[in-house]
Amino acid sequence: MISLQQGPGFRFNIQNLAIPTINPQVVLVELEVSGFCGTDLSLAHGYFGPCQPILGHEGVGRIVAVGSQCTSDAAVVGRLVGVGWIRDACGFCRVFSGRDVPGTLAQYTVVPERYITPLPEDVPSEMLAPIMCAGVTAFKALKVASPIQGSWVGISGAAGGVGSLALAYARQMGYRPIAIDGGERRRLACMDAGAEIYLDYQKEDNLRSALLLKTDGELCSAMIVCAGAVTAYEAALDCLDYHGTLVAVGIPPPTSKMSLHPLPLIDYGIRIVGSVTGNRADIAEAAEFVRKGLVKPKITEISLQDLEKYAGRVDELEGKLVVRLSSRAG
Repeated sequence: MISLQQGPGFRFNIQNLAIPTINPQVVLVELEVSGFCGTDLSLAHGYFGPCQPILGHEGVGRIVAVGSQCTSDAAVVGRLVGVGWIRDACGFCRVFSGRDVPGTLAQYTVVPERYITPLPEDVPSEMLAPIMCAGVTAFKALKVASPIQGSWVGISGAAGGVGSLALAYARQMGYRPIAIDGGERRRLACMDAGAEIYLDYQKEDNLRSALLLKTDGELCSAMIVCAGAVTAYEAALDCLDYHGTLVAVGIPPPTSKMSLHPLPLIDYGIRIVGSVTGNRADIAEAAEFVRKGLVKPKITEISLQDLEKYAGRVDELEGKLVVRLSSRAG
């Protein structure tokens, strides 16, 4: 496993620990890969308070041991499963990987029987890892937004891990994706991910005007904000059509605040909603797009030893960072 020393100058150290013991109601999973995302980076910096020494919440691996009281059909040795941000859920309570319990940047982890998340067997584990958080977050945000079929859907922060997958899902779900990001390199990445239009916020003084120009006078029925900046939310609101929905996904720094007057929301019937991630049913749906070859996550695969080198560059990479933990074939 790799242990975190949390703080502004965070460090990772590889350590050898005993394989976790299991109680009667959990299963032991040998992880093959784990993604590393922006939330992990924020936890490492300490932006969200104390966290576990083992981060990670995009794990994929196989069940290798089953608790004595596990009876569900999912609790089977050899089954391919995912371990996401939500590690366990009971009623209104949720337990989060890497924050509340040890995460997935380790060769072994335990999962409660009631929250086992089976994954399709015929997809490489490294392609499924991004779906456990970034992919299902993008997919669920689009479901929550409920855009009109065939309408424009804006994705702010579109070149990032969540944003690029949101573009791919939006196209496959029958929407017309508009990417909002900055720079030529990100434009190419967004167009490759499925964007129909690219808006460069670094070049446009007014995103609404630029949007209207490129869509022949149409606005977006939904805006998915994956960018972690208050200005991204303010610009997104300005790009929404009547009865449009803004879905908040990107997390601005804790000190950032967005102020708005309620009148535009009332006059235009605009909704603002938050979407943290998806549940097991959402993961199954999102993974099916990958199994069918409709969504193909772009990844950078690294070894555990290289994590510290790449961790601080998560926002610079095209696609998702995936850490190889085991050589077992998926």
